Amino acid sequence: MYELMQISEQCYYINCPAKIGVYVPDKDNVYLIDSGNDKDAGRKVRQLLDKNGWHLKAILNTHSNADHIGGNRYLQSQTGCRIYSCGIEAAFTKYPLLEPSFLYGGYPCKDLRHKFLMAQESDVTDFSHEEFPKEIEVIPLPGHFFHMAGFRMPDGVVFLADCISSRETLEKYAVSFIYDVGAYLETLDKVERMEAPMFVPAHAQASPDIRGLVRYNRDKVQEVAERILSICREPVHFEKILQEVFTGYGLTMNFEQYVLAGSTVRSYLSWLKDTGRLSVTFQDNMLLWQKI
Repeated sequence: MYELMQISEQCYYINCPAKIGVYVPDKDNVYLIDSGNDKDAGRKVRQLLDKNGWHLKAILNTHSNADHIGGNRYLQSQTGCRIYSCGIEAAFTKYPLLEPSFLYGGYPCKDLRHKFLMAQESDVTDFSHEEFPKEIEVIPLPGHFFHMAGFRMPDGVVFLADCISSRETLEKYAVSFIYDVGAYLETLDKVERMEAPMFVPAHAQASPDIRGLVRYNRDKVQEVAERILSICREPVHFEKILQEVFTGYGLTMNFEQYVLAGSTVRSYLSWLKDTGRLSVTFQDNMLLWQKI
């Protein structure tokens, strides 16, 4: 874990729970793609950089989930590096209480205010800043989160953030976190058409060919959608839908899974309603979902 893996002359990734990309434009400086899940991850990254004699110029955050920005604060305080982000992702990075608040749908209780859902705050700079490395292409990859982005390096290597999950993850958990299902499917279509010498997803193996995995992720989305529609044959409230999803996939409920999977199921419900497959009614002051 936290082993430095070289994938091209200028690109590496640090093998950890959410892969951290490393771009080396010259012998002295590096840019990171994300920073790991906490201060300890940041410390391990710093040790790798020091071992190679590299100065950290900046961190390029793909999105603001805590497991991708958790090392920001430590690395910024230790090196003075810039942290680049954009849009809503920048707001969540600057004000990380937004993540558990968004997931829960209100002020999060202490059970949700921890490093896995809420990183420490860090100062951010927009991708449009004049010092952003112009040789790096920013690739919008919305769907998993609000304004998630990937990056194409000068040698063609593409860091894909969280737009695809590994087969093992999907077989185990089935319901991967998605904020906007429609945008996520469009991102999968975009990624499937991409060409690159190497793709580096944050939560799957790096590979020069990811089309099969993209299709598997797309099929899983459709499978989850069909399961939800089946649950909604008769009018049903949200908590029952979530219970049936967890039971059907053999998942175990806890507070973190309740908000992560719960937010995702709500996103599926919105998408299915907007695409004309679900309707809503109110009975006895309760919102009920039903298949059309």
